[in-house]
Order: sequence, then structure tokens, then C-alpha cells
Amino acid sequence: MKIKVCGLKYTDNIKAVEALKPDYMGFIFYEQSPRFVSELNENFLDYIPADIIKTGVFVDEHADAISKLIYKYKLDAIQLHGSEDAEFCDLFKHEVQVIKAFGVDENFDFSQLKAYENIVSFFLFDTKTAVHGGSGKTFDWNIMRKYDLSVPFFLSGGLSLENIEEIKKIDHPMLYGVDLNSRFEVSPGMKDINKLIQAFNTIKNI
Repeated sequence: MKIKVCGLKYTDNIKAVEALKPDYMGFIFYEQSPRFVSELNENFLDYIPADIIKTGVFVDEHADAISKLIYKYKLDAIQLHGSEDAEFCDLFKHEVQVIKAFGVDENFDFSQLKAYENIVSFFLFDTKTAVHGGSGKTFDWNIMRKYDLSVPFFLSGGLSLENIEEIKKIDHPMLYGVDLNSRFEVSPGMKDINKLIQAFNTIKNI
């Protein structure tokens, strides 16, 4: 089970999370997010070990802007959290890992994802809300039984110390990893290292 810690913002906190050796670290390049990395030094991410996938999170951003930020921060992956279609995702698939996020509720139709199947590296399934992630709310994981595509996925949306062990009940062959964000924070963008340590230990035993 891969671990992605998303919504990192502050230099010292980023270093502390890095020391835990997550598989992915996510940085949000969306100005309306409270976790927007507006003042992140462009050279700082150079020091993150190569085996940690540096992921930029975008919401309906222009392709040129994404390309520039991939180059500027040497990103290894992008997570597209808006209404980006398969054609847009295809622009980047030979450059970085592409994670396409979708908000899920009880009426979600997984067949709409078929167009992305040979394009994206992963899907990320979050709770459907009016905002683009970071809501701290879960969705009914039982709906994942309906997912039958060949693309591995990350589970997101309200994961916490109280429910993280319940992931084992999903038992889906395409479940690739978990995305930890708002329920592991002291404040937006500032991760609670002690909570993350507990979560990492639990996940490694799943």
C-alpha cells in the first residue's frame, strides 16, 4: 500500500514529513486552496529524495502553466483535480505520472472513466464536495466494488486515525495507495507528524 501525503506547504514541516519516507508528497498549485504553495522556494524540492514522487496538484489550470511548474519544481507526477478531460491528461502522460482525481458519491458512474483508461497512471477517488479536495469527509467505500477498470487508484477523502484500518475491508485489486491530508493537520498545510507516524505504522500492517 503506497502512502501519499498531500497539501504540504511549510519548509520545516515538509522536511519532517520527508523523514517519514512517504511514497508520494503532494504540493497544491491552486490559489483558492488554503494549502496553496505560493512561497515555496523553487530549489527546495531538489532535496527531496528521488524515491519520493513529487506531485503537483492542479485544478483546471492551463497546460502551459502546468508544464512550466513541472520544469520549475522538477515534478515527478501531477494530480488533476478539476474537470480535465482525457485529451488534456494525454498531454502529460509521457512527461510525468498523471493522477486524475474524481469526487465520488453514491451515484458516481465509473463508466465515465473509460476514456482515461490508457492515458492516466492512476485515479484518485475523493469525496464529492463543492470544494476540490481537503474536505475531511469520507464517502461510502462500498461503492468501490463497482470499479472494474484496469487503472490503479488512490483512496482519498477524510482518511483519519479513526478509520484508516477500515481500508482493509475494501479488498480491491486496483487499490494502490492512500492519500493523507486534512485529518492529519494542525492547520491547513501543517501536518501533524505524530498522527502521520501512527497512520504509517497502521498502513504498513494492512
